[in-house]
Amino acid sequence: MDGLEIEMAAFLAAILAGMTGACTYLCIRKFRRVVPHSLTAIAVEDGIYWVGTAIYMFVQIYKTSSGSIRWYFVTGVILGVWIFLALQRIGGRMMNRVYKRHDKKRAKKK
Repeated sequence: MDGLEIEMAAFLAAILAGMTGACTYLCIRKFRRVVPHSLTAIAVEDGIYWVGTAIYMFVQIYKTSSGSIRWYFVTGVILGVWIFLALQRIGGRMMNRVYKRHDKKRAKKK
């Protein structure tokens, strides 16, 4: 592989890593809405999340950059989180529109 192709693959891996981290935390937040938690339980969950995320990011950096932190990897992670959050908002808006249409059709049938 060409040098630029390797760097681009590492950047895309960083974006995916950022999206994975954001998705994982979103799942934790949704779980907290379903199951009530005390502040201690939330603190423990967050601690486990951050330690797990740090290990995951370290492994990703090690695999893509031989352990050296490169700014494009950090930028890719941040971009991945941003992309995931933007897609989540867009998906949420689309689902709200679907629910509103469904409710209007339901109200007409009554």
